[in-house]
Amino acid sequence: MLKLFQYIIDWSEVWALFIPLFILLYKKQPRHLKLVVFYIWMALAINLSIDFIWKFRNILPVAFKSNNFLYNIHSIVRFYLFSAFFICLDQPFIVALKRAIPVCFTLFLIVNFIFFENFFDYWKLSSRLLSTEAILLLFYVIQYYLFEIKKNVTIKITNSSFWIITGLGIFVALNFFIFLLYNELTIHFQNFAINLWSLHNISYIIFNLFIAKGFYESGKQ
Repeated sequence: MLKLFQYIIDWSEVWALFIPLFILLYKKQPRHLKLVVFYIWMALAINLSIDFIWKFRNILPVAFKSNNFLYNIHSIVRFYLFSAFFICLDQPFIVALKRAIPVCFTLFLIVNFIFFENFFDYWKLSSRLLSTEAILLLFYVIQYYLFEIKKNVTIKITNSSFWIITGLGIFVALNFFIFLLYNELTIHFQNFAINLWSLHNISYIIFNLFIAKGFYESGKQ
């Protein structure tokens, strides 16, 4: 039973995405959620590739056995799409800073992968990239709540953006230190690192449940 549970968790980066996709089958989303919908489809394509390489690595040529670069791609896609989502919410709150962050992130990518890390590193994903993405998205989440509190209006639980942003906040808050320390843990505490990644997968399920809730509640606010 424990092995079955672990198998389900190991594949959650793929099947969890079908939770919000199921909602999309019968409920068209409003324009302001199109970026989140696009993220779901992009994440499905990337995560299918990640798990395909992981599952069939024993029969793949040596040069194609690593899926680390796909985690880097997923991190970049997630950041740009969700940062654009926050900007498109059109909240009149620290607008210049919110628009400047994607520019700074782009500069970070260029400098980091030219001078410090190999984007296609065979042995490890980029902890620096994933942790930077997580902390920047967490900033976007916090500023969203600060703006809602500043309005002195109770946040509507039926608000689709609220559910999606809350799910994102849970995901990045739980994973920041996992991303930051993961490569060091794989070197010194490999079994612990593998088990810790299961926490990442569980948080990803939660993230997709919240997105599905947001899709379901869209149009009610």
